[in-house]
Amino acid sequence: MSGFKLGIVRLGRAAGKTKYALLDERDISLVDNYAFEAKVEVNKDGDGAKIFAFAYDVTKGRSTGQYLHELLWEKHSGGIAQGWKVIHRNGVTVDNRMENLVLLNDKCTIPSSEETPNKNREQSLYWIAVQQLQADPLEEHSIDPIYNRYYNCNGEILITEEDACVYYECHYPPCTNIEKDIREFSICGRCQEVRYCGTACQQRDWPVHKRYCRERRHLLYRERSPER
Repeated sequence: MSGFKLGIVRLGRAAGKTKYALLDERDISLVDNYAFEAKVEVNKDGDGAKIFAFAYDVTKGRSTGQYLHELLWEKHSGGIAQGWKVIHRNGVTVDNRMENLVLLNDKCTIPSSEETPNKNREQSLYWIAVQQLQADPLEEHSIDPIYNRYYNCNGEILITEEDACVYYECHYPPCTNIEKDIREFSICGRCQEVRYCGTACQQRDWPVHKRYCRERRHLLYRERSPER
């Protein structure tokens, strides 16, 4: 990280883990007036999901907010015309450095991070930055499961898993791989709460995860006798 000056903003929890966003040094001052959160955007055709940083002026409320990458583009490069969109060059949708943003026609696409070699992904600035963060205290001191979040096609949180479009991101903090198909990733066999895109990420995450990984206890429910 030598020579780099950037900001790392905690977005909160989404798709099974705590998310962070990267900002250029010049944009760090946004934290003085804006609140940030993670927002899950589920493809309405059932083809996976993406996690974005969402920001809103604390004096105006959440209803006036917008995706952080769009806010930053408008701040530094002007408005976004109809039929155009801001894309993340490296496919990491929470890496909102201006160097990583590009304006494209709606019909254009660029390769996603899942299609890039793991070696290149692990050398990305986002991967390096998040690896240096300390473990989330909320996770370290939690007793009850806190990972499961179920979303419908509009990205709204549901109470139960039934009838929900549930997509998980790999639980290893710097990894941004997210399921393209429901239940695609392997689940921790002990706590059965967190999911990983592969054994490499699971092994890397174990030194932290083992501190609060608890064997899942199955609750037994008795059927109530009919009222008489």
